[in-house]
Amino acid sequence: MPNLFGEIELGVAEVVPFDGGARAYSYSVPAGLAKTLQVGQLVRVPLGGRVSLGVVWKYPAEAPANTKLRSVILLEYEQPVLTPDCCRLAEWMAGYYGCSLNSVLETVLPAAVRKGVRPVLQRSLTLAKLPEKEVLEKMRRKAPRQAEALDFLSAQKGPVERAKLIAGLGMSQSAVDALIKQGLVHEEARVLWREAYKNPFAEGEVVPAAGHKLNPEQVAAVESAAQSLAKKTFHTHLLHGVTGSGKTEVYVALIRQVVAAGGSAIFLVPEVALTPQTVGRLRSRLADLGVKVVVWHSHLSAGERFDAWMAMSLGQSRVVVGARSAVFAPLHDLRLIIVDEEHEPSFKQGETPMYHGRDVAVMRASLLGITCVLGSATPSLETWRNAQAGRYILNTMAKRVDDRPMPAFRIVDMRREILHSKGQHMLSRELVQGLRERLEKREQAILFLNRRGHSRSLVCPDCGAVVQCPRCSVALTLHREDDTARCHLCNHQEKAPVLCPQCRSPKVRWKGYGTQKVEETLTHLFPRARVARMDADTMSKKDRFREILSDFRAGKYDILLGTQMIAKGLDFPRVTLVGIIDADLSLQLPDFRASERTFQLLTQVAGRAGRGDLEGVVVVQTFQPATDPIQFAKRLDFLGFASAELERRTEFGYPPCRHLIRHVFRGRSVDKVNFVADAWVQELNRLHPGLAEIRGPAPCPFEKIQDQHRVHLWYFVSGVKSFLAAMLPLRAKFLCDEEVIDVLDVDAQDCA
Repeated sequence: MPNLFGEIELGVAEVVPFDGGARAYSYSVPAGLAKTLQVGQLVRVPLGGRVSLGVVWKYPAEAPANTKLRSVILLEYEQPVLTPDCCRLAEWMAGYYGCSLNSVLETVLPAAVRKGVRPVLQRSLTLAKLPEKEVLEKMRRKAPRQAEALDFLSAQKGPVERAKLIAGLGMSQSAVDALIKQGLVHEEARVLWREAYKNPFAEGEVVPAAGHKLNPEQVAAVESAAQSLAKKTFHTHLLHGVTGSGKTEVYVALIRQVVAAGGSAIFLVPEVALTPQTVGRLRSRLADLGVKVVVWHSHLSAGERFDAWMAMSLGQSRVVVGARSAVFAPLHDLRLIIVDEEHEPSFKQGETPMYHGRDVAVMRASLLGITCVLGSATPSLETWRNAQAGRYILNTMAKRVDDRPMPAFRIVDMRREILHSKGQHMLSRELVQGLRERLEKREQAILFLNRRGHSRSLVCPDCGAVVQCPRCSVALTLHREDDTARCHLCNHQEKAPVLCPQCRSPKVRWKGYGTQKVEETLTHLFPRARVARMDADTMSKKDRFREILSDFRAGKYDILLGTQMIAKGLDFPRVTLVGIIDADLSLQLPDFRASERTFQLLTQVAGRAGRGDLEGVVVVQTFQPATDPIQFAKRLDFLGFASAELERRTEFGYPPCRHLIRHVFRGRSVDKVNFVADAWVQELNRLHPGLAEIRGPAPCPFEKIQDQHRVHLWYFVSGVKSFLAAMLPLRAKFLCDEEVIDVLDVDAQDCA
């Protein structure tokens, strides 16, 4: 296939086509591209009998012996869509997470970029010259619209958009093209980016342009990280600061240093809900430096993601704030990566490649030789162990800003509360009284319940049946807003039944409660209270999270009720009461991390109280008040909890002592899935005895999802790479049954 740059071909490039399997192919480079081609650029190449888009992976490369190479056809964009370090990062991810390079590229690059979407062009017209008087007069008679266009352009001081001129004068496209061809009009086309940094994510966020004066602990943290930045070598810092200690101000100070020196920075946050505050603060603090901040998360449209990616790759922006996938941002001269709330499970992707944003951030910093800062009031035990071992530099901030007191912790034993309740026992008497006092004082409160919907299950008292999802092994949840019963795993919906599906009894009752039912109760108890609810059901509308948080900060709501999206990072000075409605939810999970997650959640939610001048109170409702995570959280004792939990993990060999790899098998036939999983374990033990400590196979906690029966294995290993090097070739040969799909999850965070 001929190339578009002439017949002479110089050099060889390795290109990874998006639909060419998990490998790079060698292509010759035409002379017209020899000096401009770069690693990370998007090109069109022949692949089989078709043309494919791919990324330049290596250039120049060595030509394979005795092979006639086909040529690169076309350069799609002048600027690279991937930085060279991201190409190396993608290779590391494919090896470490045991997946194909193509699946990694699907995650790293936005879909619009992979498809080669062309940017929007804005075409502008200016007058090049006026024709001679006789020619112009003749034009006025035979082509009056063209003459009118020349008159209009001659009266303008600057370029005029082509589309506006055509619409305003009623001209045809061909008439304008004729003027351009005659040399009378000059046309200039420039890329018109929609610029995601102009998105109104921070509207309503009142943030002062000047930051607070840093306290001694903040200054020490900034100076420590600044030393690493100055050395221009790889360092990872753990910023361990209690909630309200001003970690964000430390981040902002470091980002200012980086951009002032001409570098770029990535700022990762775990939840979309945190974006408005973070973006608002960064924009105000960086305004004097003329820095544009790109926003990156799942709520962006495909066009916005494309424009944001291109803005970064062109160097138009040097700071990006976003969720885990922002770690791949193609920023120029990247010098700093910040991962806020690094302990959050949302940094772990739930589909192949199942990468962890925090770990990928550290690896990218390592590849570039730059500084990575991990921040949290409740670090993950993996990160904490690295800090204790000296692999990470530990910076501690033990006090809140302005020496504000930590919130008072009050634990309510719900076993006793039920004995005194008169019907309503979702909200304890102490929590109700606390809400009443805040409403009287015109202060604000946050209520946390990590369960959406109205009621969690429908039970028949006559036959004992529970209404389950027809496709998954979970009970349907009632959603009162549209009176439907929904599955939160596959989104199956049906009309909420009024009779038992099994025995047709009319005595069926909905049991349990979610955020919708709590909202109803609050409306009944406090008719005048202004209540806002934030969960997956209310956040479906784009930017709705920004609107609610802005209105809550402005005092338009008295009570904010929500799930985990309000549990961390948010700063509301007028919130003096935080209520945790069911602290036992995460403790009930079949997960060795249940205690850690519960402690982190309690501490983070509690940290939303008392962040202003008024003292805060935290009310924790629990049926298990004596458990370690609740008692340690009451004392806000992270060191004590981490020590006790690490001792238990070491005893049983759980992470962070060893790596944990989860291997899930799924298919429509439960017998076939069990047979394949059992046979796989036998074959692995036969060929590689002692390669790993294997537990299972056993049914997953959610045994069936979307008609797929699920069984999992656990591999406990000391080294991931050595295990995968032996296991993956066998997997490719042995696990090739089309009816059973298997998925590897390295450093698994989800046990369900």
